[in-house]
Amino acid sequence: MGRQIGLFGGTFDPPHSGHLAVASGAKEALDLDEVLLVVANDPWQKSSHRRVSAARHRLAMTKLLVEGIAGIEVSDVEILRGGESYTIDTVTELQCQGHEVTLIVGADVVAGMETWERADELRKLVRVAVVDRPGYSPQTLEGWLMLRLVLEVEDISSSELRNQVGEGLAIDYVVPESVRRYIDRNQLTWQPHNK
Repeated sequence: MGRQIGLFGGTFDPPHSGHLAVASGAKEALDLDEVLLVVANDPWQKSSHRRVSAARHRLAMTKLLVEGIAGIEVSDVEILRGGESYTIDTVTELQCQGHEVTLIVGADVVAGMETWERADELRKLVRVAVVDRPGYSPQTLEGWLMLRLVLEVEDISSSELRNQVGEGLAIDYVVPESVRRYIDRNQLTWQPHNK
């Protein structure tokens, strides 16, 4: 029997409490059976212009982020597939298993969705839950089934967190202690102002 799956993909470099709040809020608001945080292997639209941490580190940190939280899981499907990561491949795989897929994205992502691999095919396969983000007015794309999610989520930027780590500043207020320890233990460092 198929399940209602929320697919929340990303680089997660590093993952933080904002990611978790979106996943939890979407699961509840949309009455989903499960939300999958899908860690990109090679996020091709980012890796072309900045250094991205190794997939194994991003996966491990994301698993630590959701540890012990029911209904929120981490998926390594794109890492196992290898190469550049395309949402359409993950959606197709989940649907072949009989699941219904809701794509969860931030409002900042919507404008670029038409540039995604096989976007014309993807728009016919999923509904898209768009989570409000400050500074981005809600928008819809023609031909996509989109719904707006207004969640109480602190606006956190992974790029700002990378800068703070690079500058030696604390990020404990937005990542679990286990994630911070992982960053320190594996000497994950990002240069300040690395966008």
